[in-house]
Amino acid sequence: MYKIQTLNNISSKGLDLLPRDKYEVASEFTSPDGILVRSQKMHDMDIPASLLAVGRAGAGVNNIPLDKMSAAGTVVFNAPGANANAVKELVVAGMLMACRNISQAIDYVDALNETDEELHKKVEAGKKQYVGYELPGKTLGIIGLGAIGVQIANVAVALGMDVIGFDPGLTVQSAWKMSSTVKQAISVDEVLNKSDFISFHVPLIEATKGLINEQRLASLKKGVVVLNFARDGIVDDAAAVKGLEDGIIHAYVCDFPSNILKGKKGVIAMPHLGASTGEAEENCAIMVANQIKDYLENGNVVNSVNFPNLSLPRGSDYRVTVVNQNQPNMVSKISHVLGQSDINIMHMANESRGDVAYTIMDVNRYLSDEEIKELSSIDGVLKIRCLGQ
Repeated sequence: MYKIQTLNNISSKGLDLLPRDKYEVASEFTSPDGILVRSQKMHDMDIPASLLAVGRAGAGVNNIPLDKMSAAGTVVFNAPGANANAVKELVVAGMLMACRNISQAIDYVDALNETDEELHKKVEAGKKQYVGYELPGKTLGIIGLGAIGVQIANVAVALGMDVIGFDPGLTVQSAWKMSSTVKQAISVDEVLNKSDFISFHVPLIEATKGLINEQRLASLKKGVVVLNFARDGIVDDAAAVKGLEDGIIHAYVCDFPSNILKGKKGVIAMPHLGASTGEAEENCAIMVANQIKDYLENGNVVNSVNFPNLSLPRGSDYRVTVVNQNQPNMVSKISHVLGQSDINIMHMANESRGDVAYTIMDVNRYLSDEEIKELSSIDGVLKIRCLGQ
């Protein structure tokens, strides 16, 4: 029986994929095999030795101590693309709110305290203050062309916008899904120079912190709309306010309010609504539940952020998986131990990623406790698992 601990509310659509004859799901466990989490910070948690996998029901993993997990041989999954449509819709809404001055116009109407006849007169007289502009023909710059960025690029093209994108890590899979009319930028600064709207869809790492800062304000087109639905810190709040005050930025639309931003003219700050739809929560839960289930039962790794992705169709009733430090001669040492025990490797796959290597082997019989102990004693081995029928 696998024990799955939930650190946040996880959609029942995902939890229902973990059959109760094999899985026990609860919010409190002392020795869980797996953890499902959304936003709760895990950096100060004690990582139990029993923990095999963490599933983040979302894309970002800033709340998970990846180095600590890797050192313990614990795989971390996320759900890339599961909330992409929800974020895409909010980015489009943000562009429209900014270019049509919708928030200011609503505030204007709400502040009127007149009879209907006077209200109608003031509405007609006042609406000229909120004249905006339309999206077709404007240029949207996208920094980060993963699952979310590609969807936004495609919908912007459908709305008649020109789109330019920058992503040095663009995958073949993302490129296949993206409209051929999207132009490639060679740098962040090229996107900033050419765009009427700029939308960020990158993780928060040292290289992406403050992509818009005070120094880069000079690179922006006058009247640009900046949208940040990715991570707090990618846009420097103080720089955004200065850009608004200096008339460089027309509007800053973001999902990460702060006291610097609150009440500032031109700021549209939302309470982290990017993935806050029932559909997105269900999609994320379904994806990570399937990933954890496949890993626990078959050892397959799909959509990991700290392990190499590796899957092997079952070729035997008995499977051994090994997580180890990525160093020379490890596969040879593991194979030698199995050979000395007269265990035949029928199928094998091995991949590495950074400091972690992972091996899946289908063998002809189940390993004894002594054989497992011997494999575990190899210097650099982090976790050994035996999966039998």
